[in-house]
Amino acid sequence: MGIKIVTIGGGSSYTPELVEGLIKRYDELPVRELWLVDIPAGEKKLNIVGALAKRMVEKAGVPMKIHLTLDRRAALPGADFVTTQIRVGLLEARIKDERIPLKYGVIGQETNGPGGLFKGLRTIPVILDICRDIEELCPDAWMINFTNPAGMVTEAVLRYSRVRKVVGLCNVPIGMKMGVAELLGVDQSRVHIDFAGLNHMVFGLNVYLDGKNITRTFLEQLTTRESGITMQNIIDLGWEKDFIKALGVLPCPYHRYYYQTEKMLKHEQEAAEKEGTRAEVVKKVEEELFELYQDPDLAIKPPQLEKRGGAYYSDAACSLIHSIYNDKRDIQPVNVQNNGAIASIPDESAVEVNCVITREGPVPLSVGDLPVPVRGLVQQIKSFERVAAEAAVTGDYHKALLAMTINPLVPSDTIAKQILDEMLEAHKEYLPQFFKAVS
Repeated sequence: MGIKIVTIGGGSSYTPELVEGLIKRYDELPVRELWLVDIPAGEKKLNIVGALAKRMVEKAGVPMKIHLTLDRRAALPGADFVTTQIRVGLLEARIKDERIPLKYGVIGQETNGPGGLFKGLRTIPVILDICRDIEELCPDAWMINFTNPAGMVTEAVLRYSRVRKVVGLCNVPIGMKMGVAELLGVDQSRVHIDFAGLNHMVFGLNVYLDGKNITRTFLEQLTTRESGITMQNIIDLGWEKDFIKALGVLPCPYHRYYYQTEKMLKHEQEAAEKEGTRAEVVKKVEEELFELYQDPDLAIKPPQLEKRGGAYYSDAACSLIHSIYNDKRDIQPVNVQNNGAIASIPDESAVEVNCVITREGPVPLSVGDLPVPVRGLVQQIKSFERVAAEAAVTGDYHKALLAMTINPLVPSDTIAKQILDEMLEAHKEYLPQFFKAVS
């Protein structure tokens, strides 16, 4: 009878990429219904994106029915896959996440440091509410989450819900593989990377070209090029050659925040003064995209979408759904329950690691322990994620302060408390659990 997919946050600018991915896989992934769900504040964007999605489907000539709704519970019954791509508080909240920490000389970033903490605090209760609906209305559905911070969200779902068919998704490993292929001047199908770590804290333990391990020579090449591997939302500052040689593994673009903190902070401060924070830049990009989406003659995903830092998220989701549905047993890096894949991370925690994708879901590939040079940082971030998730669920002020202070981008407990207090007040509308606890 075909597949039913429900996308929570359907008014996202990324949705046309999702539709494109489903269309091009239709022969092996027969989606009969795609439900795009949003909230009243996102209704205008939902209608614009929905109209474009319908034009894309009509042009492709595939029998996929697009439904638009503000009623999540009406959409979920009978779903085979539920994808989540929400932003609680919209871009206005992200702007606060990025601007407020800068006042205290701390990096303001969407998924790292104080910004990542507060995105998690706002998002996790909403995601868990969605989980309760899934448990009731479509308990056999796979939940594919690419709402950031994806690792922390997956951690919370595993610990605080009964949904076990959950997979967190990120475009960083895809971007790293594409970047490696580009630097080598080869098709990415010839490149394989052993990924292991956490979301936005993943490392390429080994890099292979045509099955041959080229990690050492590639890392040397990485530091001799003017341009390395990064993303639209992260400036490429290059790497200190001797550091990368000593590290011995391929870092992801987000590691610049931890290994080049001073440089990244300075860049953010300067950018915020000149052109605005990344969130303010994204807001302009989004406005341009939705202007394009309203063109009645547009029936494809516009190339301008690749200006967004999350480009390829949706295509990764389609690839994952395709592999689960068809029992492809290919290898993809996703966020799943560890189950012993990484020795120094608790079995019940979420990790980002290569998995064999089967009809029963992703099977993580064991990597043993992480190399000593990166193990401590990964464990510290996992501690941050676990405490932050607990704070999000309980509304415990002291847990939130502890999470903020644990994060390596925050220099002291005093500054942590100052940032926490200001950001709690700034996001009060979306953090009722904290203010109920205080009263």
